[in-house]
Amino acid sequence: MVPKSETRFIRLNLITIIVTLLLILAGGIVRSTGSGMGCPDWPKCFDQYIPPTSASQLPADYKEKYVAERIAKNERFAKTLDKMGKGHLADSIRHDESILMPETFNAAKTWTEYINRLMGATTGFLLLGLLIFSFTYKHKAKRIIILSILNLFVVAFQAWLGSIVVSTNLMPWIVTVHMLFALVILGILVYTYNYAIQLHKQPTVIMGKLVWLKILIFGSIVLSVIQIVLGTEVREAIDAISKQMLYNGRSTWVAKVGDMFSYHRDLAIFVLILNIVIYKIVKDQFNGKATALRVGSSIGIVLIIQIATGLILSNFALPPYAQAMHILFSTLLFSLQYYLYLLVYNTSTYSQQN
Repeated sequence: MVPKSETRFIRLNLITIIVTLLLILAGGIVRSTGSGMGCPDWPKCFDQYIPPTSASQLPADYKEKYVAERIAKNERFAKTLDKMGKGHLADSIRHDESILMPETFNAAKTWTEYINRLMGATTGFLLLGLLIFSFTYKHKAKRIIILSILNLFVVAFQAWLGSIVVSTNLMPWIVTVHMLFALVILGILVYTYNYAIQLHKQPTVIMGKLVWLKILIFGSIVLSVIQIVLGTEVREAIDAISKQMLYNGRSTWVAKVGDMFSYHRDLAIFVLILNIVIYKIVKDQFNGKATALRVGSSIGIVLIIQIATGLILSNFALPPYAQAMHILFSTLLFSLQYYLYLLVYNTSTYSQQN
């Protein structure tokens, strides 16, 4: 029987995974609606804990004020990059003229970004609670405590990086790094959730070998991460194109992206084929009640939705709702693939037992 303290940790871990995915959805909504600069400062919004609802609540010189603050903050960040030997990245920040462009107040965008920040704060508190609950494993699974501590540091770094995303006016490469660290947080959460569950389960033993299945699943995870990076870069290219076209001709933006979109689209087809092969092997190796088979089926459903939203984006002029859903299901796919890998990795074969 699982102790109540451990059940509490497992439940909170699952809740934190769900809230983290919702946070990514909120971030996708922010990005797709162009609300990323809805709050020009961080962690407050227009220097207030509760954002304004109209421009009349702001000082007359608010545009100049926040541009000056961004420049000062970015210079500090650029100096840090210089010390790390990343002078070219530091120079790209110093010479990015978009940082000098003030943002006009828009209540809808401000509150969209503010809600995203509230979701981020909620995730941080959940991770703190998870760390506290993790000490129930101090005698049997110290790695859960270590990973919970690590994840709290990662989310703190992610919060700081979010402030840099704002101060650099959504500089592309920083947005990509921000997305990758979200995957790191999810990966740690999925690992601790699975590890805590497996402590009270009998090891699964099946007939046959699983070496190739492990390799294929690991390969699918790598490809999914590459897809997410490519998708982020496609989005960044579209942002640049939309600005150049003064946000007109929306239906032509995708066609102007070029090879990057073609790579993203073609790789999606390969990912689909690879996951079909993986599902076939999982179905052959595991019985109907196995968690691995249920996760494999879920991957299939998520992948279909992800591809469908991608087709909607490319053929129907990038509707914002499809952008947010595409990002959500991309990260959900990564999470399920990693969970499946852990399940298969911890499965023994009959030949190994003997």
